Amino acid sequence: MLTVETRYAIDPQTAKGLDTQGLRSHFHADGLFAEGEIRLVYTHYDRLILGGAVPGAGALTLDHVAETGTPSMLDRREMGILNVGEAGEVSVGGTNYTVNNGDVLYIGMGSGPVTFAGKGRFYILSAPAHRSCPTKLIRIEDARRVELGASETCNERVILQFLHPEVAESCQLLMGYTQFAPGSVWNTMPAHVHDRRMEAYLYFDLADDQRVFHFMGQPEETRHIVMGNEEAVISPPWSIHCGAGTGAYTFCWAMAGDNVDFTDMDMVAMGDLR
Repeated sequence: MLTVETRYAIDPQTAKGLDTQGLRSHFHADGLFAEGEIRLVYTHYDRLILGGAVPGAGALTLDHVAETGTPSMLDRREMGILNVGEAGEVSVGGTNYTVNNGDVLYIGMGSGPVTFAGKGRFYILSAPAHRSCPTKLIRIEDARRVELGASETCNERVILQFLHPEVAESCQLLMGYTQFAPGSVWNTMPAHVHDRRMEAYLYFDLADDQRVFHFMGQPEETRHIVMGNEEAVISPPWSIHCGAGTGAYTFCWAMAGDNVDFTDMDMVAMGDLR
């Protein structure tokens, strides 16, 4: 079963006037992981698609998605898949890949249908592509590790970069996830924006009774969205994106836009946040 929801882009002036439900309806995405279903959100921010596939007892095939305007979803797109569940299987282009928890599978443009099976909970990200890059399974140990922060500032963390120029070739999709050390909860502070590309987050490995407060908005006009486990948020190019949790969590970040330079960002001074 496939369902697709479309989210249209809005400008920062419109966002200023939204109440809590209005913000959530534009930027928050929950219910992505339902057994026996593929659920996608097609955004008009750099045409990024995000979603989830949970095969359960059967298999699920992702192929034609009307919103992409092509016979097969990957005819003019690339895809990254993160498994946040138990080990599962992904089949594409005649090859079967065993994707363990925390692994990422990159699939190049033109690869055709993608089939999911097993006990995995697969987080799906897809962006338009202009050329075909090799399909590649990236294990956790193969990711690029960047250790940042300190326990004194509650932001000791490791950034695991999977779809990154030094790890796996892609057209425009960047992807990885960030894990926190015990007692650390703050991510991406001081904040930044990057008007040249959008970003999306999936918060996971969060206990059911815990929440993450995701901060967004222009630096001088911040807002927040309360996030639960396995919930995603869309971050427009004009928005900051940072957060703090009431307990330990991991978040998957993905970016699409003008370039694949991970460090392309405009920093925001702490004193400029409002």
